[in-house]
Amino acid sequence: MALMNLDAGEHADEPEELWAMFDVLNIACGGHAGDDASMERVVRWCAGSRCAIGAHPSYPDRAGFGRTSLAIEPAALAAAIAAQCSALADIAHRHGRAVAYVKPHGALYHDASARPALARELVGAMTAALGNAVVVIGPPSGALRDAARERGIHYASEGYADRRMRDDGSLVPRSEPGALLTDPTEAAAQARALAIHVDTICVHADTPGALAIADAVHRALHA
Repeated sequence: MALMNLDAGEHADEPEELWAMFDVLNIACGGHAGDDASMERVVRWCAGSRCAIGAHPSYPDRAGFGRTSLAIEPAALAAAIAAQCSALADIAHRHGRAVAYVKPHGALYHDASARPALARELVGAMTAALGNAVVVIGPPSGALRDAARERGIHYASEGYADRRMRDDGSLVPRSEPGALLTDPTEAAAQARALAIHVDTICVHADTPGALAIADAVHRALHA
């Protein structure tokens, strides 16, 4: 059965009942959203639950919410990613937990899937901060998957319940009509169809109706 993962800690009004339906919470760690207080809130909740902690690093782009590719020197990007992951790992450690997963956010997720050199740099930075036991979450195919496998890092292929996907596993851009799936029944059907091909299914906390969508997906995957 595919695990459910949620991109969390990006908005102050995320309800804990939403988090409770997921196996992994990918916590924003300062690149596109999140700060020490928000990371502390989500990690503290995870420490009292069954949820695994994931890091959700991004291009350092809070103004654009990490959704735009940045021209940044590889060394500077690696330092930024490692710092984000380390900040979350330190908070998790204080609560007796470790960061078990890591999933790049937004434009970095897509760029790393398409550009082998960037993917290798990114995997190196993430594992330098989180260790080689961390599981990388990413698209079913592409450079990010290949870079993780080259380093012997466990990789979890991902599908989306609340985003329209192309046949190659890439996401329809948010700028295009119908890119978001907001009907819980439709999202659950897509999750059920994807679950036989991927390791984990994602729902976004900021999708309109996220709580109802997550509930429908949870029921579909656990039926």
